[in-house]
Amino acid sequence: MGKYTELETDVYSIFSTAAWKAEKISTYPNNFIVTKNVSNFIRVNIIPSGKGVNVSSVSGILIIDIFTIAGEGTKTISLIADKLDQYLKAKTIVTSGHNATQFLGSALSFVGSDSADPSLFRSTYTIPFNFYGVL
Repeated sequence: MGKYTELETDVYSIFSTAAWKAEKISTYPNNFIVTKNVSNFIRVNIIPSGKGVNVSSVSGILIIDIFTIAGEGTKTISLIADKLDQYLKAKTIVTSGHNATQFLGSALSFVGSDSADPSLFRSTYTIPFNFYGVL
């Protein structure tokens, strides 16, 4: 597999674990239209945007949109962001091919009502990453 496919596999492996599923936070990839009526969910967007240490590496940022019911405050958003930190912040995923994805520190911003569905409030959790591919 190529570096972008490996990176995507690493990131989504976190959200397919039994531990993450037990959190009961619906998780969708970017460019996915949510058709179910869910009140709280996240949408994961991987943005590889920088050079890595070699031609098989890349750096970038993981942007996770957190959607909650509008008008209910920010506590649920903060709880979800804290859960994301438990799974991502300062963690490294090493694959069987000896590639590794390393996550750094996170940030959270409150965006406001979702333009596609004003009944939802959108916040953005961001965390930089480095993907180290083996030559």
